[in-house]
Amino acid sequence: MKDCIFCKIINKEIPSEIVYEDEKVIAFNDINPAAPIHILVVPKKHIETLIDISDEDSSIIAHIYQTINKIAIERKFANNGFRVIANCGKDSGQEVMHIHFHVLGGKKLGDKIV
Repeated sequence: MKDCIFCKIINKEIPSEIVYEDEKVIAFNDINPAAPIHILVVPKKHIETLIDISDEDSSIIAHIYQTINKIAIERKFANNGFRVIANCGKDSGQEVMHIHFHVLGGKKLGDKIV
């Protein structure tokens, strides 16, 4: 999509602090971090919300979680733990209509799920 900020990051039209990239996904530091570690993992295929994931897209979602694990291990926050959040739709707080997964870590996040 032309106006999608994540598509622009994927296409290198907007700079970002990329922490991981392969043929299916891109991961970059959030510009407004909610924790010391706040990485967004985004599929390169434009999918608006979690509801829009097709059967064909299921392998992309599995790859996203494998990528999250790889990043957590490489950046050495896997052992202490981390949180993965995916919002779906405007009422959930999804601000960019391109699915993305927030990876939060680097401190004790507490019992409250945000």
